[in-house]
Amino acid sequence: MTVEPNLGLLCFFPYRALESRVLAALNEAGFDDITLAQGRIAARIGEDGTRLTDLAAQAQVTKQTAGFLVEQLEKAGYVRRVPDPTDGRARLVCFAERGRAAVAVARRVEVEVEAEWTAHLGEESTRALREALTRLREVTDPWR
Repeated sequence: MTVEPNLGLLCFFPYRALESRVLAALNEAGFDDITLAQGRIAARIGEDGTRLTDLAAQAQVTKQTAGFLVEQLEKAGYVRRVPDPTDGRARLVCFAERGRAAVAVARRVEVEVEAEWTAHLGEESTRALREALTRLREVTDPWR
């Protein structure tokens, strides 16, 4: 009896492939000091910055782990911490110039990979997949 992979695994395989392509492109572009764990934290930083506690929750790691990863990214010049304008006691993790340059590389690769997937699946299937996953996000992503 053959057991089909569950939907979670079927979503994970392409995500892992995309993540690997992004990290390889970053490495090739000279951003060779970003680890997978750092990248997963950085991927959750919002445009206007994100609090460390929110990064930890979204990445499902402890605040200490998120703090360590952010500290490494900060030392490497990818992020900076700034006061949160909505709460003087809190700080936001924001991209520094080097981080924004790395994000630009990542976004370019994401577009390339999605184009490859669309060529493989076809426009209609890709559109249906995006719609289904967007709907599924409603019940799986509390940070949407």
